[in-house]
Formats: sequence, C-alpha cells, structure tokens
Amino acid sequence: MEFVTLGILAIIFIATLVRSTFGFGESLIAVPLLIFFVPIDVAVPLSVLISIVIAGIVVVQDRKEIHFNSAKWLILFAFLGIPIGLFLLIYGNEQFVKSVLGIFIILYATYSLFSSNTFKLQSDNKIWLFICGFLSGIFGGAYGINGPPLVIYGNMRRWSPKHFRATLQAYFLPASILGMIGYWYKGLWTPVVTEYFLLSIPAVIPAIFLGRYLNRRLRGDTFLKYVYLGLALIGILLLI
Repeated sequence: MEFVTLGILAIIFIATLVRSTFGFGESLIAVPLLIFFVPIDVAVPLSVLISIVIAGIVVVQDRKEIHFNSAKWLILFAFLGIPIGLFLLIYGNEQFVKSVLGIFIILYATYSLFSSNTFKLQSDNKIWLFICGFLSGIFGGAYGINGPPLVIYGNMRRWSPKHFRATLQAYFLPASILGMIGYWYKGLWTPVVTEYFLLSIPAVIPAIFLGRYLNRRLRGDTFLKYVYLGLALIGILLLI
C-alpha cells in the first residue's frame, strides 16, 4: 500500500509540475501512468479533481494575466462541440479519430518547430476562436483531450508564457468542474477517488508553485519550442 501511494504521489507531482509550468498536458501524463496503480475509473476522476485545484489556484494567483475575452469564447464554442464529442464516443471509431488528431498535431508541431513563417494572429479572431474552441469541445467530450486545439490558438496569438499558462486555466477550470459533475452523476466520484485526492494534496500544492516559478523563467522562444515538443509528444501518444 505504501508503494502504491508513493507511486501515485510521484506521478501526480510530475504531472502537476508539467501543467503548472506549461499550462497543459498533465492528464496525458497522469492517467496512463496512474492506471498501473489504480483502475481507470479512479484515475480519470482523480486527474480531473486535481485539474480543478491547479486551475483554481492559477486563476486566483494570476488573474491579471488571463486573456478573459479569449477564454470566454473558447469556453462557449467548446460547449457547442461537446455533444458531437459524446456522439463520437458512443458511435465513432476511436482509433481512427485519435489517429487523425495525432497526425494533425504532429504535422502542426513539426511545421511550427522548423518554419520561420508560422501563422500569427495579432488579435482575437472569432473564426479561429470557433475552430479551436469547437474542436476542443469535440475531442474533450469524446476522449478528454481538449488541450491541443487551445494550445494551437495560444501559439497563433503568441501569448507569453505567463499569459499562456493563466488563460488556459481560465478555460480548464469550468470545463473540469463540469466534467466532475458528470462523473458524480454517473457514480464515478467514489470515496476511493476522494481518498486518493486528499492524499495527493501535499504533492499538488508545491508542484503548482514550483511550476509557476519555472514558467516565469522561460523566455518566449524557448517556451514555444517546449510547447511544440509537447504537442508532438501528445500526437505520438495518440497514435500509439
């Protein structure tokens, strides 16, 4: 039992550190590793609960860094895409959809890493807000993978590392709360999930503050390279 607890705490600390530093990616680290220690119906709600804590603390800490207009429209358009995501979850070919998404993300990340003429948005654009928010809702509703389209939008807007981190959390906070309500309604928020969540708090809190410290020491160009590499890794994981 102690080995299991230590393993879970280590995974959660690393996943939280990644999320707090870059603004995304913790669920793609946490869930695949947590299922070596706990059932997936515990790992997923646990990851979402932790997401709420991370997003809540970051939003309170860095509310002045949030692009609220961007977050507002991304959330709205994501809600429109969630029903389609649920339809894909029930009736779609999971491997095909994940493969297409993975290939697209890898191609985009590779292009952004090696091209000197990546597309930029000087201000918020409703068409791109709709595309990225809507796709985020679809893939979030279907497979819980709502981060990559948001990251692509933030990249096009050339948000600074601190704006990138804070604005994504303004999106993830209501999205994660809504997801947790759904898990509670389906009976997936169990006492076991709550127990592991409470045990994880000592790992989550310091990782959030350490991630904030690291985020503020990343220069814009270096930060974007890490973001592109993170996107490429997500794409590869989706293909696998």
